[in-house]
Amino acid sequence: MKERLDVLLVKRGLAESREKAKALIMSGNVYVKEQREDKAGTMFADNVEITVKGSKLPYVSRGGLKLEKAIKVWKPPVEGAVCMDVGSSTGGFTDCMLQNGAKLVYAIDVGTNQLAWKLRQDPRVVSMEKTNIRYVTEDDLPQKVDFVSIDVAFISLKKVMTAVFNLMKDDAHIVCLIKPQFEAGREKVGKKGVVREPKVHVEVIEDILNYMHEMPYDILGLDYSPIKGPEGNTEYLLYMKKKSAADSNINREADEEIWNAYLEGVGELVETALGATV
Repeated sequence: MKERLDVLLVKRGLAESREKAKALIMSGNVYVKEQREDKAGTMFADNVEITVKGSKLPYVSRGGLKLEKAIKVWKPPVEGAVCMDVGSSTGGFTDCMLQNGAKLVYAIDVGTNQLAWKLRQDPRVVSMEKTNIRYVTEDDLPQKVDFVSIDVAFISLKKVMTAVFNLMKDDAHIVCLIKPQFEAGREKVGKKGVVREPKVHVEVIEDILNYMHEMPYDILGLDYSPIKGPEGNTEYLLYMKKKSAADSNINREADEEIWNAYLEGVGELVETALGATV
């Protein structure tokens, strides 16, 4: 499948919008297979190698900024950890993990040839392309992981959580991206796949929190992403810890109080993120 170069830049998190992608291309900073390209409308295979030179991004894609916020705010134990990046794409989250001291990262994605070259060459990265996380089992990894990030598209977060849960050590930590555009019903998603109605955001987040509470995970943090998705969707960061078998049967009352507190704060979070009243 082929797509316009400016569209590919946005999809890979190398540009915030098509307008900014066009500006990058026209400025001569975009290279396809090491050849400079100056036409935004040129069609390329969706797995072609693309490099943006002169970029001020600290990571290989904008996606790294999402995990960066989670690490700065919640300080999950990434340093020295064996990690898994679900929906790795270009590798922004993987890059962020490595820059924060990760020992090893399994970069998992259903696509192919998307992971940035510098990450492919890094001995701390295990690239698992053409891999659907829903079908990955403990037999596919030599060890369970300490930390997980999830940034998936065109599928509900709920559909990947069981597989991920089984690949995590007890007490492992996880940061998930909640994307309303892939959680809400079609009738609630507007033009260009953007969810603008605040009430829909609230419904989606509450549904995800309820689901995670039953998995079981301990909910440790909830915030909005510092950057928007490719089409301008507001997204949310959810920080959790996998409960061990022993933890699942203790402190139930305290767990319920914490979970309810997060549910009660969803409306305020959405209002802050969208700048609109729920």
